[in-house]
Amino acid sequence: MAGAIPPSCIFCQIASKSTSTILLHCDEEVVAFEDIRPSASRHYLVIPVEHISTVKDLKRKAEDYTLVNHMLEVGKTLLCQDAPQAKLYRFGFHQPPLNSVNHLHLHCLALPYTPRWRCIKYLSLGSIGFVEAEKLLEKIKPTVQSKV
Repeated sequence: MAGAIPPSCIFCQIASKSTSTILLHCDEEVVAFEDIRPSASRHYLVIPVEHISTVKDLKRKAEDYTLVNHMLEVGKTLLCQDAPQAKLYRFGFHQPPLNSVNHLHLHCLALPYTPRWRCIKYLSLGSIGFVEAEKLLEKIKPTVQSKV
């Protein structure tokens, strides 16, 4: 699942607490922090501590499904706590080649977008656009092996 850790990966540095980034959440699996270029009133990123390059590296495995589900739960908890007034939340991942950092990261947005044109960055364009977290979970949900 994980690739070699690039020494220049800023998200690996954040996950290892080697930067001054303020962490909103931290556990053994994930960390969360504010996006440095927010696209909404609240815009958080949830990343795995382990280096995983992109959504394309996730497989139909229980551990991948569990990780993404945990990332989503952390993001939902943070937004419900910090932006309860928001009427709409959005959770998802950019897919290559439209991802900005090659370290898996979940965008957690309390809408509306600010400025409004930023919604363009979060369009679902099939296999290269933004993929909603729930749709990704459906895609990587492990298949149950039937016993014969």
